[in-house]
Amino acid sequence: MKLFLTLTFCWITFCASSQTVCTLESHEKLESYLARLSEQDYSDKTSNGINIEIGQWFLETPYVEKTLELPGAEKLVINLQGVDCTTFVETVITLTRLTKGEEFNFEAFERELAYIRYRDGINAGYPSRLHYFSDWIFENQHKGILRDITQDIGGSPYPNTPSFMSENPRFYAQLADPSNLAQIKTTESAIKERSYFYIPKAEIATLEKSIKSGDIIAITTSMPNLDIVHTGFAIEKNGRIHLLHASSKNMKVEISEKTLSDYLAGNKSQSGIIVSRLAKD
Repeated sequence: MKLFLTLTFCWITFCASSQTVCTLESHEKLESYLARLSEQDYSDKTSNGINIEIGQWFLETPYVEKTLELPGAEKLVINLQGVDCTTFVETVITLTRLTKGEEFNFEAFERELAYIRYRDGINAGYPSRLHYFSDWIFENQHKGILRDITQDIGGSPYPNTPSFMSENPRFYAQLADPSNLAQIKTTESAIKERSYFYIPKAEIATLEKSIKSGDIIAITTSMPNLDIVHTGFAIEKNGRIHLLHASSKNMKVEISEKTLSDYLAGNKSQSGIIVSRLAKD
């Protein structure tokens, strides 16, 4: 039987890890979500279905950018009070993956989130965080967490040559450290050597029949030094695919009013999508 383990440690104790930052408010919200998970039976639900259920728990959660960019040594930031597009996706997937196990406590969430967020699942400093989302997809596919299904559903080759971080270190305080900057350049070079595929936005309406609610949608860009400019989950609404995401425009987690196809059509710099699916679906 699944058991929810109530945290009995005081606030100072459970956040005493030198590599974790979590406010009391975020911890309380996380604990309530873990309790909900422990009380339900998800054995007959797909990971995609669970993504959508949990993702909608976050509707109206404020959009907050740069929550991971803290001074000093790299910390595992756990923030459920405010999310950006990537931390929203990471948090939902972490909770979804916990439904497949028996642990519903802060420590289990902490381990799983770190495993998803960092290269090789280990916080080894700022460069180990998967800053580029195409790198995030590649690494988490290597870990067996998800599958990039874009090519399988009709995607075309995507020229992926990100260099924005190394070209603009002034935007990233941690890149004042020459070692961090050198490692980011190494990551960018590795990304350029890989093969990626995408669905051009003009083809989304035709190919969306192969996209399932709960799939991870990464929006590509026509800007040559960036890879992905936004991410969220596919969600079916009135027979069409929309986007469940943390919106920087409306400053909250929401379901897009427009279909995914129309959403991209209205943005000149958004070129298409990469579609991933949790590995067990």
